[in-house]
Amino acid sequence: MDHEGVTRRALAPLLAGAALATTAACGPQNTSGKQPSSRRFPSDFKWGAATSAFQIEGSLDADGRGQSIWDVFQKNPKNIIDHSTADVACDSYRRYADDVALLAGANMSAYRFSISWTRILPDGAGAVNDKGLDYYSRLTDALLEKKIAPYATLFHWDLPQALYLKGGWANRDTAKRLADYSAVIADKLGDRIKNFIILNEAAVHTVVGHLLGTQAPGLKDANLLGPVTHHQNLGQGLAIQAMRAHRKDLHIGTTMALMPVRSAGPWWDLKDLLPAKAFDAVWNGAYLDPLLIGSYPFAARQFVDSVVKDGDMAITRQPIDFLGVNYYSPSYIKFDKTNPSYIGPALPPKGVPLDAFGREIDPSGLGEVLTRLREDYGNPVIYVTENGCSDPLGTGEALLDDPFRIDYLRQHMEVTKLAMENGSPICGYFVWSLVDNWEWDSGFTSKFGMVAMNRTTGVRATKASYRWMAALAKSGLLPAETRSV
Repeated sequence: MDHEGVTRRALAPLLAGAALATTAACGPQNTSGKQPSSRRFPSDFKWGAATSAFQIEGSLDADGRGQSIWDVFQKNPKNIIDHSTADVACDSYRRYADDVALLAGANMSAYRFSISWTRILPDGAGAVNDKGLDYYSRLTDALLEKKIAPYATLFHWDLPQALYLKGGWANRDTAKRLADYSAVIADKLGDRIKNFIILNEAAVHTVVGHLLGTQAPGLKDANLLGPVTHHQNLGQGLAIQAMRAHRKDLHIGTTMALMPVRSAGPWWDLKDLLPAKAFDAVWNGAYLDPLLIGSYPFAARQFVDSVVKDGDMAITRQPIDFLGVNYYSPSYIKFDKTNPSYIGPALPPKGVPLDAFGREIDPSGLGEVLTRLREDYGNPVIYVTENGCSDPLGTGEALLDDPFRIDYLRQHMEVTKLAMENGSPICGYFVWSLVDNWEWDSGFTSKFGMVAMNRTTGVRATKASYRWMAALAKSGLLPAETRSV
């Protein structure tokens, strides 16, 4: 699968032309027409926003932080569409109190952020950097003071460069280093942070970072598919074990970029159906099955078998307290005879609403994912840990009046509530993102935030979607249609 222009949110394998042919924004999409019987969410439902360290913190050289693979990747301007860097990003390392105030102003009861591995262990292992720990301690205390529950992600793609130079995720030892780092976090911050997410979107990091090369570490090596996939799964299992060995009162889960994989052709056309099934195994099954079943799907075994050792699958299958679901769009796959895997990207059907990346806007796809987890994977406790949409791609100012984002969120929340009524134990919903941030290889050209940021002054400005979310989080009642706010 040789793609160009695949970005942080363009997770599905889309053609570059589709990714660049932006629409007005995230227009509404009719689903099957089914509506939840009640639009009121439970009083203890968590409403939150999500961010990640490298995208918002800035201060990359502050207080002993070490380099990550993204520090290196961003230094080549050819890798970032607008040639920007995350050196300042949203300046949240210094302005974290501003972010907490915004969360409180939106009545958020939870905040999903990530911890920078290299702020804690600058070389990925060894001596702990107390100044890095102090930052997350201050952030945690600020959140708890406002009665906002911290949900901390331990690995959101920013692998320490020192570990990468030793082989990165292709090296089995990296899995052990993740466990060591996780133990430090449990020991030092687990007294106040009780909810942890081990990995963020391991499939994206594997495919986009190691096969397509459009994200850090920027590799294009199909031989890495097996080692990187398995060692992330193994590291996750070891990390869960290590954290539980240190504290018994933690709620531990992980977050996956799940999406329905659809055949480009009709359902009876095996020519396209078989590659779609194979891609589903690579993207969804290769991470769901080891964790929740303790094996790899058949189509994935051909590339992981060489690195799986005796006892590994017992380690990958760890009990979790919840599963995080990140959802943006379905993907479409077709037979491609020019590719050794015969898996090729396909465009969405003609006439469907598209987001800024050219992906189909289909809230029912979230429903498909939730149904699959309910019926095929033992119905785990779920948080929707990311969902959202961007302004049209570009370098212009953010759109403060963003009814398209409200429509997008509302329709996905309707699907979420319907799934709850059908038996899915969904406990919370996190909007991506709190503030317009540095969006990986898209730089500052995409804007997912409920809050805009002036890149010169750092001043934040709330959008209509922010005020809509504040009203929803306060009342727990999902409006039936977009209202002026």
